[in-house]
Amino acid sequence: MSDTQDLTRPDNRSEGGTAVPRVAVIGCGAWGKNLIRNFADLGALEAVIDHSPETAAAFAEKHDARVLDYDAALADETIDGIVVAVPGDVHYDIAKRALQAGKHVYVEKPLTLRLDEAEELAALAEEKGLALMVGHLLQYHPVFQTLRQLVEDGRLGELRYVYSNRLALGRIVRDQNALWDLAPHDISMVLSLMGAEPDEVDAFGACHLKPNVADTATLHLNFPGEPRAQIFVSWFHPFKEHKLVAIGTEGMAVFNDGEAWDDKLLLYPHGLTWDGELPVPDKAEAERVAVPQAEPLKEECRHFLDCIATGATPRTDGREALRVQRVLEKASQDLTARGIEG
Repeated sequence: MSDTQDLTRPDNRSEGGTAVPRVAVIGCGAWGKNLIRNFADLGALEAVIDHSPETAAAFAEKHDARVLDYDAALADETIDGIVVAVPGDVHYDIAKRALQAGKHVYVEKPLTLRLDEAEELAALAEEKGLALMVGHLLQYHPVFQTLRQLVEDGRLGELRYVYSNRLALGRIVRDQNALWDLAPHDISMVLSLMGAEPDEVDAFGACHLKPNVADTATLHLNFPGEPRAQIFVSWFHPFKEHKLVAIGTEGMAVFNDGEAWDDKLLLYPHGLTWDGELPVPDKAEAERVAVPQAEPLKEECRHFLDCIATGATPRTDGREALRVQRVLEKASQDLTARGIEG
């Protein structure tokens, strides 16, 4: 985060001669309301847009913002960025119009539902010198950032295997299957830890609630140099579990987002010794890893504002989104080949 301005104060319209960027949030639904709250807390919310004028008016009144339609927001020179929190099948059209209008854009995941459209948006943002940021929220979670630093610092040795579960009996969306709705977060984290895209992607799914719409999916990813990853996502599961495990030659780490903050990241400094040709586990007690506490969504919103203000490239920019989307596309193709709509 740049120290050019304090983006934590709700009344911070100008700090040190630098104005806080102003954003309009389109969509007041289950996730849009959280984005509205956070951008308002950061002193950046200018306007709210929703297909229901009454809903938009209620949020605008609560957070001291204006109600606008989309055309008016694009034409408003006081608005620097557009925050898109609507169904994925309209992301492309909304984001493209915003970029063409010269607005910085934050889009909830996935960037689009088609790879060619995502490529077009990434290229358009670069051509116009605008920030295009995708809401891969876990990249901004302080615990994941600490885990990634452990990997980069060699605390786990050579990374060999990662698996991630995102499971719940929860929200079931209409415009996407579980792969597209849930897996982008986990794919983004896995690619970040591996520092590469996979050579191979295999996907398996099942349709329990609606014919031909996968509500569970398992991905197997093979990376250059033989590291492996597995991702399991489901919205038809008896309990909630958001867990990522990273296994290296010198240690193992667990990011369990269902635990209390102090227990979210555990380091297991396990090792192996050899008795002739037989590997013998050398087990060690789990160590809590201290992580400064912060709300991931607020950190993500703060990062978007900082990128607008400083011209920095978002951590989860259009190119990062493309890497995630290429994995999703390969997984979708594999599901389709197995007779399940990807």
